Amino acid sequence: MINPIYVIYTCLTGGLFLYVFPEFWLYTILSGRYRAGLKERLGFVPQTLVKELKHRKRIWIHAVSVGELQVAAPIMEAVNAIRSDCAFIISTTTEQGRKVARDMFGANFPLIYAPLDFIGSVYKALNSVRPHVMVFLETEIWPNWVAEANRRGIRIGLINGRISVRSLASYMKFRPFMRMVLKNFDIFSMILDEDARRIRLMGADPAKIEVNGNAKYESLIFRKDPSIPDRMQHILNILPYHKVFIAGSTRSGEEEIILGVYKKILIQFPETILILVPRHVERTPAIESLVRGYGFSCCLRSAIHPPNRVRTEQVVIVDTIGELFDLYSVGTIIFCGASLVPLGGQNPLEAAVWGKPVFYGPSMEDFLDAKQLLEKGGAGIEVRNGDMLAEKALWFLNHPEELKALGCRACNAVSVNKGAAKRHAEAICRLLISANC
Repeated sequence: MINPIYVIYTCLTGGLFLYVFPEFWLYTILSGRYRAGLKERLGFVPQTLVKELKHRKRIWIHAVSVGELQVAAPIMEAVNAIRSDCAFIISTTTEQGRKVARDMFGANFPLIYAPLDFIGSVYKALNSVRPHVMVFLETEIWPNWVAEANRRGIRIGLINGRISVRSLASYMKFRPFMRMVLKNFDIFSMILDEDARRIRLMGADPAKIEVNGNAKYESLIFRKDPSIPDRMQHILNILPYHKVFIAGSTRSGEEEIILGVYKKILIQFPETILILVPRHVERTPAIESLVRGYGFSCCLRSAIHPPNRVRTEQVVIVDTIGELFDLYSVGTIIFCGASLVPLGGQNPLEAAVWGKPVFYGPSMEDFLDAKQLLEKGGAGIEVRNGDMLAEKALWFLNHPEELKALGCRACNAVSVNKGAAKRHAEAICRLLISANC
């Protein structure tokens, strides 16, 4: 039976596409922006990529951007350890995601831009790839894409699934529609019991839900290259006596707080270097003005090119993308941003895996599993405001043995939770079996 809500959604997205596309197409021609991958976004998958998938069990993994790609890698490795007859194709949404995927998986790996959630684009893309299993990572739920895949008999899984408190509120406004969309999934392999509860509230079939942990734990351990700290110390001219205060993925309103904390740290530890890593690099000019307004010398990460340009400034503003994980390896004190403002936080485990003490504010709704993991191991430190962050940071800087012990507990908290990637991979393999593969 045709669902009227789905018909309305399909008509709305189709109408919006037809209305907007001519102007968007003209804009891409004139400006050059978004031209990369435009054909693929419309569903035109290069046949040279599809040929690589023939005669094997095809698994299409949709990983929107960098974070999801870091989940995809260990899961794919775990699937290959279980079954050697699978071929993967990965779709990304962002250009940065595509670049990172190319660096991660090599020049010959099948990569495409995800089709727009317009029935024509989805129809054509699925016609070309013809996957046996369709995997959506974390929070990706695309109604037209999912419905069309289900209509073709493709097995569909939400893998390493998470539903934040904030996104649940939005989904619940459209619960009848979400219930209809979620019926198309064959399995929900979620991170936490809370994620399972939330997707059940959205209308998912409880019989299809299981809890398998967060595969990002494996990806972090996999990425921890022991050569990285030496390389970053060389690039940033960090000497043994330097303390390094890193504020990662900061949002508007947090840089002022961090600079206030930094002033207090400098009173006792004047050789401390501050590395500011804003979540959105387009905010760099405003942050640079702010830093100079506080009286600090600063430079941009993009301007540092040893030995021709060596860092001597107090503050480094990171205006590049994809380096935060590596930067954490040289930190003494780490603060995870988007948490002293009500924006849900950032992943503290990226710093913890390097054995670093991790500080974060009270807003960690998007990373509750990581927060709980650290706090259970006595390794995470929540601070209510800048004054508390300064007080705690200075205490640990004055007690280096406690600082080191806290970092060790943080690293152990990540390491003892291996196995999630394998459990998610087993869920994918069960989908292959149910697809008679």
